[in-house]
Amino acid sequence: MTMEITIAGCGIVGATLAYELTRFPQVQVTVVEAGSPGQGATRAALGVCMGAISRKTRGRSWQLRHRSIQRYATLLPELEHNLGQPLPRTQGILSLCFEADQVPPWQRLATLRQSQGYTLELLDPETLAATYPQVNPTGVVLGIYSPQDFQIQPLALTQALVKAAQQRGAVFHFNRPAQGYRELGADRVVLQGEGWTLESHKLVITAGLGSPALIPSPEITPGITLEPVLGQGIRLRSPQPLGEREPVITGHDVHLVPLGNPGEGFEYWLGATVEFPSQPWGAEGTGDPQMWDQVWQRGLAQWPGLAGAVGVERWFGLRPRPVGRSAPVIERFGGSGSIVLATGHYRNGVLLAPGTAAQVMELLSLDPLQPG
Repeated sequence: MTMEITIAGCGIVGATLAYELTRFPQVQVTVVEAGSPGQGATRAALGVCMGAISRKTRGRSWQLRHRSIQRYATLLPELEHNLGQPLPRTQGILSLCFEADQVPPWQRLATLRQSQGYTLELLDPETLAATYPQVNPTGVVLGIYSPQDFQIQPLALTQALVKAAQQRGAVFHFNRPAQGYRELGADRVVLQGEGWTLESHKLVITAGLGSPALIPSPEITPGITLEPVLGQGIRLRSPQPLGEREPVITGHDVHLVPLGNPGEGFEYWLGATVEFPSQPWGAEGTGDPQMWDQVWQRGLAQWPGLAGAVGVERWFGLRPRPVGRSAPVIERFGGSGSIVLATGHYRNGVLLAPGTAAQVMELLSLDPLQPG
């Protein structure tokens, strides 16, 4: 018997779920997106996947990261093989620690990660300076390098997932805003918009900040409120690479992402999530210039070579952060249990997309390890 599943939202989470569901021959997947794929919070993401290097060690937060890292190890080569094209990414993340009292916790985390099958290399300031001369060692007490973690370009990954899912039978409707849903009883739900309806057995809402508008009554999902958090970044071009070894480097919550040499110089993303709703965002949500200046100054302080780079493109975007509960929100709701909410990933949508898809599949009574 065919199971019809509708996904509302096609950012990185919705696209990953759609692709994973197409592995089940008994499932028919339809995705509805208000705009273009990956144009919401996904477009505002840097794609830095901090799994093993995360300070999360137990519970749901770690399990989602662990499942995601494990799946990415097979998912990315799988997509590249099926589509016949590479997915641009940077392997390895280097985190800078500036507080001496945090060295013992990092040492304990490295030991724990080793027991879990991961590696964290702890670099003293001298080793860090010798290995990564692009880093200003002033104030750095420890460098933590995670070879398993990585960065991937979010929009390119989302588009690849959509294309691969389409090849396996998934149907996508773009530029079709949804306005809500109606339950028709057990295992029947209707997603609706202006002049259209779509009926299926199950509905999964992955629409980020647009998710609450699809829920007909706040009493159905008590406590689920999403607030927008603005992230800012800039694409920089340098006449020469900042260093010989160039992993993603993060310090003081600012990320430096190498993008390689596309032909006119060596490019980097510099960005951070820095603003909350209580802070001014500037005209039309373009971000507070003073806040952006703080990001830029932190970047220059940590990587002085950026002084010779020029800005090519600046971006900003809103990310969904749950209020009063941990991110993300992944749960079944509604009167019949036919609706699943998978949203509110805050800064970790790209990292947690595969783990989220696996958890949603379980909520849909599908075994992510044994499709079909």
